[in-house]
Amino acid sequence: MKREDLTAKGLTQEQIDFVMAEHGKELNPVIAERDGYKTQLGEAQRSLESLKGVDVQALQGKITDLTNQLAGKDAEINQVKADAQFNELLKEAIRSAGARSEKAVIPFLDIPALKKSKNQSDDIKAALESVKKDNDFLFQPAQNHPKVVSGTPGINQNAEDRKAQANEALRSLFGKE
Repeated sequence: MKREDLTAKGLTQEQIDFVMAEHGKELNPVIAERDGYKTQLGEAQRSLESLKGVDVQALQGKITDLTNQLAGKDAEINQVKADAQFNELLKEAIRSAGARSEKAVIPFLDIPALKKSKNQSDDIKAALESVKKDNDFLFQPAQNHPKVVSGTPGINQNAEDRKAQANEALRSLFGKE
């Protein structure tokens, strides 16, 4: 619809402006929607152009490889966690056994066999007892606190006051009578 066509039909300028405004209200959203579709079409065509020559089989193989690598990393992470737990259990058992040095005791243990063990805690304790039996110098001796027994006769109860009793006790400790 053009203004010239409306003027040729005998409409006034006011009527033409009104008709053109109403026509614009209906037409402008349609034009905007059309332009949006054109833009989407152009983007889709550019995306398709960039995918030309892509080997789908190679991409599928790459996806498979990356999935396998990810699974391998998960297994590696689980192994690192298990090793850390084992090392902590081993160090705690060595400390509780009274070892002088963890580094000195570990070479005497069969670490791979202990890692594979079903009951690691008990097997580590048994292995440490064996090492302790064969190499007791690596462990602190059991500490028996000696009882101090005095050979003094004690306080002279016949002394007249506390000062005299204290002096008497000191003389008996130092062996002076």
